[in-house]
Amino acid sequence: MEWRDGAALSEAEFLAAYRVEDYTRPSVACDMVVFTVGQTQADSYRQLPEQQLQVLLIQRGGHPFLGDWALPGGFVRPGETVGQTAARELREETGLESVYLEQLGVFSDPGRDPRAWVMSCAHMALVRRDRVAPRPGDDARQAAWFSLRCQPGEDGSFRLELEREGGEDRLWATVERPAGDTAGLEGYRLAGSGGLAFDHGRILAWALRRLRREVETSRLPFHLLPERFTLTQLQQVCETMLGRPLLKAAFRRKIAPLVEDTGEYAQRAGHRPARLYRRKEQEP
Repeated sequence: MEWRDGAALSEAEFLAAYRVEDYTRPSVACDMVVFTVGQTQADSYRQLPEQQLQVLLIQRGGHPFLGDWALPGGFVRPGETVGQTAARELREETGLESVYLEQLGVFSDPGRDPRAWVMSCAHMALVRRDRVAPRPGDDARQAAWFSLRCQPGEDGSFRLELEREGGEDRLWATVERPAGDTAGLEGYRLAGSGGLAFDHGRILAWALRRLRREVETSRLPFHLLPERFTLTQLQQVCETMLGRPLLKAAFRRKIAPLVEDTGEYAQRAGHRPARLYRRKEQEP
């Protein structure tokens, strides 16, 4: 039996008569939060290098927000999924493929883009700094790494502070969130920003929340490390992602199920040889 609707149309007849232009539709973009961990040169070979959480930004080469900095991204092309768009944009901006990439959420405030109704399906990528040489796309003036710090406010809001390597550019964004942080993405509101385009301060704040919630219980930190690493290196990366120190003994107990000893040692000037570990493969 063929089903017909109230207008006595079959599905084939309904689809043939359907006018998609009768409905207002948003454009869909993918914005990319690309995190890495950079490090500064230590004053002494006996000291460990200081590490910084960094994010990749591009300087816009056209209106709107000409000259401001933004997350790399672009519009979804016909025939693409949002995941394919994210992977393509990441490849175009960094030259990388096969890196950690996950969807963060959909940012759909009607006024987020002054050009038109544009929804952003934001993604987060984690890359090793030594594998990336940022390169701007055709519509950008330049691409650069910015260190990222988060300063909490007394009213539940927090301020993101970004500084370009070399101190040439300093950006900021203030994001408000509900007490207890229980409202999810819709509870995060951009209260103001300086030098950051669109609502990218809000996207960045949500990505940082996601990153910090998963650091100690997931495999995210391993994407920022070489294949073999010391437990000190792993703890440094986790502390950089969290923005706070960790107790060594408690950290090693928590991370133990995720790593395995390689039987090899790292040799570094001024330090005793340290055991090298690798990420333990997940069981099927």
